[in-house]
Formats: sequence, structure tokens, C-alpha cells
Amino acid sequence: MQTISGFVLLVIVLGLSTCIHADDQVRVLIIDGQNNHDWQKTTPILRNGLLATGRFSVDVATSPSARQDMSEFQPRFSNYDVVLSNYNGSPWSEQTRADFEVYVRTGGGFVCVHAADNAFPDWSEYNEICGLGGWHGRDEHSGPYVYLKNGEVIRDHTPGPGGHHGSQHEFQVTVRDVDHPITRGLPKVWMHTQDELYDRLRGPAHKMSILATAYADPAQNGSGRDEPILMTISYGQGRGFHTVLGHADYSIKCVGFMTTLSRGTEWAATGEVSIPAPKDFPTAGTTRSRD
Repeated sequence: MQTISGFVLLVIVLGLSTCIHADDQVRVLIIDGQNNHDWQKTTPILRNGLLATGRFSVDVATSPSARQDMSEFQPRFSNYDVVLSNYNGSPWSEQTRADFEVYVRTGGGFVCVHAADNAFPDWSEYNEICGLGGWHGRDEHSGPYVYLKNGEVIRDHTPGPGGHHGSQHEFQVTVRDVDHPITRGLPKVWMHTQDELYDRLRGPAHKMSILATAYADPAQNGSGRDEPILMTISYGQGRGFHTVLGHADYSIKCVGFMTTLSRGTEWAATGEVSIPAPKDFPTAGTTRSRD
């Protein structure tokens, strides 16, 4: 009987893998270049986490610095199935904003990660696409506070600033929609690693569904509310996934974060989720991270 050498077997396996994924990969564009968070560290982790699933091809568009001319920053959104924002910085040009709006409205996917929901407070369509945001002057004119109370969604129009978080800590995430493709099959409650727990976000929140929440504990200087953590938003024919998690490299390395991000990215692009929940997904009392 003939045997197959390890090298030849590896070539065969890689060839099969290419055949499986080459025509079925979701094309992702990550936007970065400006952020009050360390995008130089987090973008490579986001990119590698998506690539590790075998479901995505990933490009990165890095903007000029805040002191440079933004007029030439014109990513070709239409070349991609989904755009993932790791950006919080200078306004885009009028043309780039218009291109982005058309892209999402006509069916493009969008993923908002953590401080990307701080961006563009005066761009109404972007805030519609994100659902909620914070800081940079957001207040009652930006929309209501949105949170859960006794399991019910509250739209609170009380005047006040939008955007706050307490001290960084580990906290439990509670899945509120167990039937959505993004959260289906995940534990009802799971422990997320050290992160900022955003609270008091406000925005238009039109056509927004809350998939998961976390309790912003007053002992950690939180709001005392069950705050939205994972959300989906419809905008025209487009789908959006918004995660407020992901402050730093150690936050993004959480298996719970990367799993929900990958599944949310696939859903935003296709409306379906094929990425399984990994066996090392966090439990209600234990965080799980990967380097």
C-alpha cells in the first residue's frame, strides 16, 4: 500500500481548504487610522480573529492622521460584503459619507466595534446605522437612553449627556434573544474578560434589536441598569451589528467577544450564521481568552 508523506498530505488539506472557502468567503473591510483607543494593537487582533474562522477575507483601510487632509480617504465600500469600523476620529469627506450611506442602504453590512459608536456625533445617518452612541456632545437631542428594566426595553428621554462607563472589570453578559442566529447556541449567561462596560448610551435606536445586555454595577461606578451590549440594526436593505465590547487587546482576546464578533460580521454580510460556538466559550463564572 502506498503512503502519503506529511508534506503531500498538508498540500492536499490546504488545497481542500482553499476549495471550500475561496468562493464562499465574506469580504470584510476594516476601517481604522484614528481612534482614542489603540487601533494599532486591536486591528491586527480583529483581522486575525476573523481570518481564523476561514469564513472571511479581510482588508484594512487606514485613514490619514487627524492632522492630515481627509478628502482623499475614499474606501471602495462596494467591493466588500461588510465594513467593520474600528474608527473614532475626524469627519469623513462629504463624498465618502455619501458613498457609505448608499452602501449600507442598498444592502451592505456594517459592524460597529466599541468606540466606533463615539464617532460622528453630527452625522445623523451614521447614528441611525449604529443605533446608539456616546460622548462628543451627545445628549437628549441625539435620542433617548435605551436600556432594559425587568426585561422590558426602556426608551428614556430624560435630558443628559450620552456615554459613560465605570472602571474596567470582568462582567457577565446576558443573552436576551436566544433565537437570533448570532446568539443561538451560546450560553444564556457568560463571563466577559476585563473591559469598559458602556452605559448611558443614547441615539435614535430605530429598527434596533438588543441581543445581549450587561448589568452596569454601581459598585463599579456603573449606571445600575441592564445596558445593551450586542445589538442589530436595520437600515434600508442593510444589516448592522453593534458590539460595545472591545476596549483593548486583552478585551478583544476574549473568546466570547471574538465569537460574537465573527458571527455578527457574518450575519451583517449574509443574514445567516454558519460559524459554530467553540468548545472553549466562556461560562457564567469563567472567562476564556486566546492569544
